[in-house]
Amino acid sequence: MNKVTNYIKESYDELVHKVTWPTWSELQNSTVLVTVASIIIALMVFVMDFVVGITGDEGDLWRGVLGFFYDLFK
Repeated sequence: MNKVTNYIKESYDELVHKVTWPTWSELQNSTVLVTVASIIIALMVFVMDFVVGITGDEGDLWRGVLGFFYDLFK
């Protein structure tokens, strides 16, 4: 039990006195950066899905832009 108590005390000491926490401004900048990157990646995935298209059990629900070009050159 002494080892567990010692571990908790050392962990608390490290978190309070040794860890460098980001400032509020740094935290806001990082949040904006992650949000913008997430939106860009989501848009890229959406465009790829739109171009490739989706298919269902009853046939093609949406063949995408590539399916449109394939239909043009049949």
